Amino acid sequence: MPGTRTSQQWWEETRKEPARLLAWLLDQYRGEATAAGRIEALRDAHAQGDAKARRILTVIAAQERQHAQWVGGLLRARGLEPVVQDKAERYWEQPLAAIQDLESGCAVGAHAERMRLERIEVIASDPEAPEDVRAVFRRILPQERFHERAFRTLAGATALEAARGAHELGRNALGLSP
Repeated sequence: MPGTRTSQQWWEETRKEPARLLAWLLDQYRGEATAAGRIEALRDAHAQGDAKARRILTVIAAQERQHAQWVGGLLRARGLEPVVQDKAERYWEQPLAAIQDLESGCAVGAHAERMRLERIEVIASDPEAPEDVRAVFRRILPQERFHERAFRTLAGATALEAARGAHELGRNALGLSP
């Protein structure tokens, strides 16, 4: 496991090394592209009778696909074709195993989005970040805030607390501290 660090520390290390930044952008692309499918699977499995939840999850999935397109543009600008690379998931194993219903799935989503927001807020406010990266993450930021709020609301307090342990295990696998 990597050493534990804050999102600010992680970003400072990442943005200083071009190869590391590129690898992270590839991971970002994969994460955004695959998130849409996970969200649609949650919707299709657990929100059949809840029109509001279905609509919200459909919007979130579409926005995740849009984020993948935006990150793909960053990759193309750096001479790489965006592809979803097969890679072991460090974060998702425990959180995905905690999903039993719509509420637990949304709780997992809320925790993951909160963690992601920590990183996006750091990137979007960093004057030393590459301008195109900062611009893309400034566009992504309000949508990710919406995702976190929507997931949190759909989950409810009980499911959020029940999913916290699985999220912390995933966060620790990434070596991130709050």
